[in-house]
Amino acid sequence: MKKVRVLTALEEQKIVAVIRADDVDQAVKISEACINGGINIIELTYSIPCVEAAVEKLLNLYKGNDEVVIGVGTVLDPYTAREAIFAGANFIVGPSFDLTTASLCNLYQVPYMPGCLTVTEIKEAMEAGADVVKIFPGSNVDPSFIKAVKAPIPQANMMPTGGVNIDNIDAWIKQGAVAVGVGGNLVAPAKTGDFKQITKLASEYVAKVKEASS
Repeated sequence: MKKVRVLTALEEQKIVAVIRADDVDQAVKISEACINGGINIIELTYSIPCVEAAVEKLLNLYKGNDEVVIGVGTVLDPYTAREAIFAGANFIVGPSFDLTTASLCNLYQVPYMPGCLTVTEIKEAMEAGADVVKIFPGSNVDPSFIKAVKAPIPQANMMPTGGVNIDNIDAWIKQGAVAVGVGGNLVAPAKTGDFKQITKLASEYVAKVKEASS
């Protein structure tokens, strides 16, 4: 999937489901539940054992569906990024910024979204070619942080992750976030195998974002 298509999908859909799971099968089921609820951008974290296999399964399941975008998160180094890219990951997310990882992703023309929490970090990530900066942990700031950063750096595309929930997701969007990452609150029902509830929650998140974007 071309880089421009991934970034366009992110800007249009505005929600990334951040998925942590015990195994590949659970990761795929959670992803399917999110997609059924309308969240089509999936970030599979490297805490999932054999996460590359989950990426490959989902890419095969949704082959030909241009709305579904599968990426990999919790990437700390270029070696891990390369493994994920070769498995087919459409984007790479990190909890922190790493210059060598940015260089590798630029080489393969795969969007890199590093975690940052200060204006200095955001600036350095952007200088290294990051098209979107992940504000992490989002729980350490509030939605007004986005607007405050955009005052001196209006070109910054920021995606808060961590602390985003159904009650504040609209505030993040209204303050100027290009997208949001949603994890724990969305996928928690997987612990009891209630994937239908994940689909229901996903649809509620999508509705909130659409309302906030209108």
